[in-house]
Amino acid sequence: MVKVIASSVRKGNVLEVDGHLCTVLSAESFFPGKGTPTTQIDMRRIADGVKVTQRYKTTEQVERAYVEDRDFTYLYQDGEQFVFMNPETFDQINVSSDVVGDAAPYLQENMAVTLSMFEDRAVAIEMPQRAVLEVVETEPVTKGQTASSSYKPAILSNGVRTAVPPHIGVGTRIVVMTADGSYVERAKD
Repeated sequence: MVKVIASSVRKGNVLEVDGHLCTVLSAESFFPGKGTPTTQIDMRRIADGVKVTQRYKTTEQVERAYVEDRDFTYLYQDGEQFVFMNPETFDQINVSSDVVGDAAPYLQENMAVTLSMFEDRAVAIEMPQRAVLEVVETEPVTKGQTASSSYKPAILSNGVRTAVPPHIGVGTRIVVMTADGSYVERAKD
């Protein structure tokens, strides 16, 4: 265990809180004009999956567990488990849907991800920033309308809803951010 200040904690870190290991889901620092700056950390306990929220002074010390980040390749989903393979040893590992969380819809076959391992157990996943997906449902393209500030709703091949520019039609492959599903650009393939 290593002591670090609360403001340096990031998503995916593993902390020890009250004797339990917790994976950080989000960490946000608040700097009010008056008063003490604080950092609010949303976590999930690894043992039982319970969500916990803690608020610390930004300079307060927290216990950070040592986790090893290893590269894996996503293979397939088996019920509630996601199967990943170590590209060096070809060992397969099952990761529960609690660990994968919001990243699940963006996982694609043979996608390279980084898993944070603690005592040979995956405790957090780091996805590539962007994924290429196909638009399966959206309003028809309006002729003569170029990219403007107005976006239209669309459903992607992974079932996620997003907003796309008016010139994007059904069947178009687009690049989206895996963090929130937002449109980046038309795919270049």
